[in-house]
Amino acid sequence: MENKETNLSRKKFLGWVSVLSVAAVAGGKLFFKKHDVEKVAEKKTIKMLTQDGKLVEIDASFLSGTGKKISDTEIHDWVSSK
Repeated sequence: MENKETNLSRKKFLGWVSVLSVAAVAGGKLFFKKHDVEKVAEKKTIKMLTQDGKLVEIDASFLSGTGKKISDTEIHDWVSSK
């Protein structure tokens, strides 16, 4: 009789361990998914003009400097005519 009680308690223990592990994995996925959305929302892009005249968006974290604005004549000289 002792052996049956031991097996029953082992089954209960393994059942609870499996239930808790599934809950932990599901909770972890929800936690990380929520924080990934916040990181994406924080990204800021800046529109810039390439030398060949194409407009591109660049992540602001890649840029450094003051962001000095140039005049119209400077931009016309800079953009190559192709």
